[in-house]
Amino acid sequence: MWRWIRWLTLVLVALFIASFLPWSISSQAIALPDNLPAASPPESMRVSALPTGTMHSSAMLAFRGGNPLENRDFSMTAVLVQHPRGDLLIDTGFGREVDDQVKLLPLLMQLTTDYDKTTPAAEQLITQGYDLKSLVGVILTHAHWDHVSGLDSLRNTPVLVPTTEQAFISDGGDNSALARQLSADHLKSYAFVNKPYLGFAQQFDVWGDGSVVLVPAPGHTPGSVLVFLTLPSGQRLALLGDLVWQLDGITQLAEKPWIARQLIDEDTDAVRDAIAHVSAIAKKFPQVKLLPAHDAKAMGSLPVYPSTLR
Repeated sequence: MWRWIRWLTLVLVALFIASFLPWSISSQAIALPDNLPAASPPESMRVSALPTGTMHSSAMLAFRGGNPLENRDFSMTAVLVQHPRGDLLIDTGFGREVDDQVKLLPLLMQLTTDYDKTTPAAEQLITQGYDLKSLVGVILTHAHWDHVSGLDSLRNTPVLVPTTEQAFISDGGDNSALARQLSADHLKSYAFVNKPYLGFAQQFDVWGDGSVVLVPAPGHTPGSVLVFLTLPSGQRLALLGDLVWQLDGITQLAEKPWIARQLIDEDTDAVRDAIAHVSAIAKKFPQVKLLPAHDAKAMGSLPVYPSTLR
């Protein structure tokens, strides 16, 4: 019996190690338009980053096939979109109570969470003389704790999520507990319309001018979204949330390691499909700048408020 237990243990260990080795998602034939969608962003539209902290990890834990000896920083950054019809904050990064919030994570996540915090997004804005009343909403790419932590300083700002994510926040257990606590009184849901956008069957055009367009990308959470921004200069940005943690996930068609997927992805097949879809967009339209929420290098390319991209 002990011999069989040893062999079973070795097999399980080997399978666990193999889950970190390179393995590419199958590419898919995605029906994409010939051109990027039309948009008419107002000349005064601006985009800025509000970095609130960094988690430290390795490439091995960021995507399948990552080098265990290569350090990777995971950015915790909110993105401010200034628009004449009302400003939007996309995700919030770390808030004032992040130290206490980390203590509420599952033990395995606590043990693997090494982070530095800076100033919360709301406090950065106030310090620069920004009026928080200009914010008409916080758009969440999804409702996990590290994307909603900064809501503790934005108690009066509406939090915008699709109806599926609203249900996840209400019923998602531990993975949405903080969102449930911080957004309960200000949660507002929106519905997608059946209008294609870059191969996605549905979209929600926030201001109706193509400048801020949300598309459903369920998988990481049931209501995860991608945010496509078109700037007055014509530059295109795609905020990918946690579809992948590093840009390598798109360029190498590499999903998160097995242990990470088990902890936080709700539907791994849907995540794979969305990764393949975004990879197809990247190949056909390389001018679209892809910004995974936790890729410090990618997010670091955005100017930090009060500097802006336009």
